Amino acid sequence: MNKIHITLLFLITSFLSFAQVKDSTGVFKKRVLESTEIDFLSSYYNQEGMHAAVSGGVGTEKLSDFASNIIVTVPLNDDDVLTFDVGLSAYTSASSSNVNPFMGGSSSYTTSSGASGHHTTTTTVAGTPVYGTPWQASSGASKGGTLAAINANYAHSSNDRNFIWNADMSLSSEFNYSSFGIGGGITKLFNDKNTEISIKSNLYLDNWKIIYPTELKEYNLYGNDFQLYSYFRGVTILDQNGTTTTAYLPSTFKPWTSTKRNSYSGSISFSQVLTKKSQISIFMDILQQQGMLSTPYQRVYFADKANYYIGKAQYIPMYQSAANIGVFQLADAIERMPNSRLKVPIGLRWSYYLNEKFTVRTYYRYYWDDWGVKGHTANIEIPFKISERFTLYPMYRYYTQTAAKYFAPYETHLSTEQYYTSDYDLSAFDAKQYGFGVNYTDIFANGKFLGLGIKNIEFRLNHYLRSDGLSANIGTLGFHFTTD
Repeated sequence: MNKIHITLLFLITSFLSFAQVKDSTGVFKKRVLESTEIDFLSSYYNQEGMHAAVSGGVGTEKLSDFASNIIVTVPLNDDDVLTFDVGLSAYTSASSSNVNPFMGGSSSYTTSSGASGHHTTTTTVAGTPVYGTPWQASSGASKGGTLAAINANYAHSSNDRNFIWNADMSLSSEFNYSSFGIGGGITKLFNDKNTEISIKSNLYLDNWKIIYPTELKEYNLYGNDFQLYSYFRGVTILDQNGTTTTAYLPSTFKPWTSTKRNSYSGSISFSQVLTKKSQISIFMDILQQQGMLSTPYQRVYFADKANYYIGKAQYIPMYQSAANIGVFQLADAIERMPNSRLKVPIGLRWSYYLNEKFTVRTYYRYYWDDWGVKGHTANIEIPFKISERFTLYPMYRYYTQTAAKYFAPYETHLSTEQYYTSDYDLSAFDAKQYGFGVNYTDIFANGKFLGLGIKNIEFRLNHYLRSDGLSANIGTLGFHFTTD
């Protein structure tokens, strides 16, 4: 046994000696990062629900998303590290596809005649009657999409490794939204690195591409006569009793004049090793958002306004049920929220090493914002070391929040209100998430794949359930490679 210990000590000492170089004063120091490291991360998310915000709090929230990231961390020299994180996310959303929920209808084409093409003839080809439903996917610009993002981070460590500063820049874009961010921070370590304090700040400059629900887009283009033009020309509109009418006029709708959203954030964290087995960290963030904080394609229906529909009259009485397969209610307005929001989360993490087999990791966060939302998150994870290289960790998370003061369910807002939303993410609810993960670790990266050393493989599977009926499954898989 002593021979084994001596051999291990020799190997560790040899390994560290290659990781040390002299600084300008001739003192040996360990390199921040020995060699380039590469992470491949992927996840799949699948969701079901019945309170789609795009249709005013009623309808399917079915969504699927596949995301992947490649993170490359490169040592530039002994003290500096550059990290690139490139991500791509492809999604399909039945709920957001209902920005334009209408199916069927006729089509038109125009032909020209005469020497100069001055005479035109418009021909209409009859089709099926126009209908829609908030309970299934339809066509539309937001039926699916791709989110692309890139982040670059530069970090510099002092010679004694007790002070680190970093700067980062990010870009992301999808079909209706783009974002540019810059930020930076500092970290200071004390007491033989047993105490750590970090301060960070970020600025995000975002821009919307305005997309309105189809009926409000046409009203915005053509005004009170919109039913005579474009999409709604010749389309039958029904009242609550299923009777044909021309009275629908969404005069409470107001278009947005600004497409900007800016976010400013600052955070501070404190970490302390309490004992050989215990560590605690405390953090606080402050986030201020300004600009267009509403989602412009999320409908709102008012209790003091008459209801109007497109589709099959027999489905009007069952509108809020999935049995409705043929009628869609026309919007009164879109979500309208204040142009500023202050968010303050405060939390702590505590980890305790029980023995060689078990560790306990806990997390608690309190959240407050000036829209009236208050939330509590509690999380526990208990890693269990199955073998030298494999660790199993079950986890459980509980979350609860109060409703934003601007939230109300389908058809309960009044048109006299200044702000309104029927997005159930801003409602009062409880949620739980449970699952497990499996981690494979090889410190010396003996395993190889495409010439890269396999340092770590991790798999997680979780189920999420919310008290308003939303449920989701999340699977993630990650590989950590080293080039050395």
